[in-house]
Amino acid sequence: MKRVGIRDVAERAGVSISTVSNALNHPHTVSAPLVERVRSVADELGYLPLQAAQQLRAGRNGLLGMTVINIANPFFAALVSGAEEAAAAAGYRILVGNSDDDVVKERGHLELFERVQVEGVIVSPFGDAGPSIRRLQARGIPVVLADAKDDDAQLPSVSFDDVAGGRLAAEHLLANGRRRIAFVGAREEVRQVRERLQGAREAVAEHTDARLEVVISTRTTAALGQAFGADIAAAPRAEWPDAILATNDHLACGIVSGLVGAGVRVPEDIAVIGYDDIEFASVAAVPLTSVRQPAREMGRRAAELLVEHIAGSREHRALVFQPELVVRASTKTTSTAAATTTGAAAG
Repeated sequence: MKRVGIRDVAERAGVSISTVSNALNHPHTVSAPLVERVRSVADELGYLPLQAAQQLRAGRNGLLGMTVINIANPFFAALVSGAEEAAAAAGYRILVGNSDDDVVKERGHLELFERVQVEGVIVSPFGDAGPSIRRLQARGIPVVLADAKDDDAQLPSVSFDDVAGGRLAAEHLLANGRRRIAFVGAREEVRQVRERLQGAREAVAEHTDARLEVVISTRTTAALGQAFGADIAAAPRAEWPDAILATNDHLACGIVSGLVGAGVRVPEDIAVIGYDDIEFASVAAVPLTSVRQPAREMGRRAAELLVEHIAGSREHRALVFQPELVVRASTKTTSTAAATTTGAAAG
């Protein structure tokens, strides 16, 4: 059978060869309707770029793809590290795409994985990756979700119980007498943030004398946290919260720095609790209380599930890890550490 070439796609789509090349390899340079038309024709004809076709003739390429929300966050760096470890043990290498909190970048990484015909993909989604995932599956490329759940139970997944994590953090603050809690995090359309906020709200709702203020940030970096801490310190003291729950440790450490730098005592004036329990949390100037996520283990299990599916498994396992609270000086407690759950995976 004659191999379908780029010229065949161009003729069927009624465009030039260069337009086909741009639509498939540089979609940002071509209008969206034209990209869709070219891809539709390419799918219909079964067109594969030369590189991908060569790889398929060889049987396998030993490559996996992985997207993460923001690799600058140590949680995602650890997630990748765990996945790479398990992949290497099975003879695979991982191409990593950093979405950097950008749905367009995320989509571009998944399109690249499709073009080079990786053998499987791990997706830690920032936006709605559904259409891109379905394209990968249509090409016969298995997909596993990491730090995310598939509500339709059609994909294997490794996730974290963020509702329980948010509740755990808020309950700790409430148990230590805090009643004016500020929840500081990214936009609620990010699933992890939405679920952590849900858990915090549930805990606060059980105390009639407590309130929760939600502060949304476009990013969750240490620099923005530092600015936020300084802004709080500059406000009248009557307006201060007595506790802050940040949705990651980067943000929380920045908040502590901003508060302390402006003369606010942590935790005497304002307690601060973070999320992820990154390595730096324990050695910060004020050691940070945090909800621990076993990121490396989650990445490892995601890669193991993917390798199983590449080998032919069709079991859609959903592993859910549970939170563990690590208590340190930033929330003022007589206890040095408290593990309220095992952190084990279920499912």
